[in-house]
Amino acid sequence: MIELKNKSPNILVIGDLMIDQYFWGKSERISPEAPVQVINVSEESMVLGGAGNVINNLKVLGTNVDVISVIGNDENAIKLKDLLIAINVDIKYLITEDNRITSKKSRVIASQQQVVRYDRESTDEITALSQKLILETFKKIINNYDIVLISDYGKGILSTKLTQSIMNVSIQNNKKVLVDPKGLDYSKYKGAYLLTPNIKEASDATNINIIDDETLLKAISQLKSSCELEVSLVTLSEKGIAIYDHDFRIHPTASKEVYDVTGAGDTVLASLGFSLACGVSIDQAVKFANLAAGVVVGKIGSATSSLNEIIEYESSLKKSSSDVHIKTVEEITHLSKELISRGKNIVFTNGCFDLLHAGHVKYLEIAKNYGDVLILGLNSDRSVSSLKGPNRPINSEMDRAYILAALEVVDYVVIFDEDTPYNLIKKIKPKTLIKGSDYEGKEVVGQDIVDELILVEFTKGKSSSKTIQKIKKGH
Repeated sequence: MIELKNKSPNILVIGDLMIDQYFWGKSERISPEAPVQVINVSEESMVLGGAGNVINNLKVLGTNVDVISVIGNDENAIKLKDLLIAINVDIKYLITEDNRITSKKSRVIASQQQVVRYDRESTDEITALSQKLILETFKKIINNYDIVLISDYGKGILSTKLTQSIMNVSIQNNKKVLVDPKGLDYSKYKGAYLLTPNIKEASDATNINIIDDETLLKAISQLKSSCELEVSLVTLSEKGIAIYDHDFRIHPTASKEVYDVTGAGDTVLASLGFSLACGVSIDQAVKFANLAAGVVVGKIGSATSSLNEIIEYESSLKKSSSDVHIKTVEEITHLSKELISRGKNIVFTNGCFDLLHAGHVKYLEIAKNYGDVLILGLNSDRSVSSLKGPNRPINSEMDRAYILAALEVVDYVVIFDEDTPYNLIKKIKPKTLIKGSDYEGKEVVGQDIVDELILVEFTKGKSSSKTIQKIKKGH
């Protein structure tokens, strides 16, 4: 994958903020009052929706984000502000209109299926004063950002006049504007760097029935011309994303399982904005967006995809190189915290793995079966020499790490320089520690940290030392 780790671009989001509320439960009977399911709600959650979901996605990717929007003076506005503050997003550019209803969409989910949704919101155009305040603020702060994202949900904030004014100011300051559009009249987005309509939206906006590549090219080129875009995109759901700048091409999707497409468009906008702000090409950005979208459609509800999840996902598609699975101690510490927060069971093992053989592979295959993620602590060259003698290792630590990272069963490799992995285990906090059966009856380093210690039988006759002896004997 393109290198986007440790990047923190500054991005401004302008658009319709809302709250997404979820009631989670099960249905085991039909109501006697009407032919509808009775949902026994066991859990309730609230997250940022609309432009807020774009912000959520950007924050998870490591972006510095600010937002300009208009909200009401109501209870939902307070909750929305709290949700923004909780993810360290400043609310100083939010404008309040007393008579406006802050958007809130409530969904009932039973057995991973959405049963019903009900909304409470205002969709009237914001006042002239609010539009003036937005534009004045935008002019003052635009040069603080690498890129501008417009998330239009058609709730009245992005009027034609205001949107065109934003475009003009952005062009004057040489800033790219990416837009997730809404409605039929895309003329208000004229001058944007790109738009992200799906097939239906592109068909409706161009009056072209997109049924094949020929009609897709006709529609996508029409959008580029009529909206004066630098790049024209159309998202194609399970088929990927189409691009037209100087040439027409389609990047295929990266999704494996689709549970819920809620928020997938937000993820595409956020991931395109993030990657372009980091300076990558449009084709690299689209490939990254496809991967990010592939992660979120495998989740229920408005979801996000972190860089680590995207790297994992790319690996599961067998599109990642081995070196992305080799982590520093600092990287594996942060990654482990994220994995645990996502409910993953981490399995840890360690060793020198000097000359990889079938016994090693079988041992690691068994280890992986005890959890979700296998992290392998690899002794550094200095550590191996300390344990095995001055003539070891045969292979350097990076050569050993790269070969191990290429194994399907190994999720991550981290090199440690101490004689024992105790401090590393303390940082990773795995649930399960795996060691060889030769540790039977012995004290195992790190067993006081983990929930369980598993001893695995070695394959008889297989060891690096025996392989080295055979090589020395010449047979």
